[in-house]
Amino acid sequence: MKQALVDDTEDVSLDFGSEEELALRKAKIRHPLATFFHLFFRVSAIVTYLFCDWFSNSFVACFVTILLLLSFDFWSVKNVTGRLLVGLRWWNQIDEDGKSHWVFEAKRVPAKAASTEAEARIFWLGLIICPVIWTVFFFSTLFSLKLKWLALVIAGISLQTANLYGYIHCKLWGQKSSRVTSRFFVTAEVPKRQTRRISEGPTEEPGKSGTR
Repeated sequence: MKQALVDDTEDVSLDFGSEEELALRKAKIRHPLATFFHLFFRVSAIVTYLFCDWFSNSFVACFVTILLLLSFDFWSVKNVTGRLLVGLRWWNQIDEDGKSHWVFEAKRVPAKAASTEAEARIFWLGLIICPVIWTVFFFSTLFSLKLKWLALVIAGISLQTANLYGYIHCKLWGQKSSRVTSRFFVTAEVPKRQTRRISEGPTEEPGKSGTR
């Protein structure tokens, strides 16, 4: 009887890994500073564009301020907040031949380091809504004939659409990929293979002579 009880207790195993992972995903914001700056620069640029005439009569000062906010937003979203909040990253590189290549990277991280659902929701909402707002500004500027603001609005659309384009491709690539790799690692291995083949020299097929 005692031996049967021992056998029953040895077969019991409890795994709370999935429950802990789910709790971490549903937790509150884990990167408050990154979440704040993800929205701060782009919202500040929109607010400044709408109300800059109330604070300053200088078109140049408003233009430069908004452009700086857009530039800060582009850099922070591309290099910092995307990596911390959703584990995605993209960039553009030039190869030795002068050709431009887009590189997209999606990493799978442990549950303890993964972003929460609230962070991912804030990231994607801010990434999608703000380019739509700048598109509305484009048509309103065009129809109201305020052409002096047109270049600034186009810059806003371009910078924020570039981030949206990059992260959508990262997301799609991450869903299709089954391994924790990135396109950068694949392209980085190509020159090494080519160099190795050149150093080894051509190989002769069996049955063929070296002279004709």
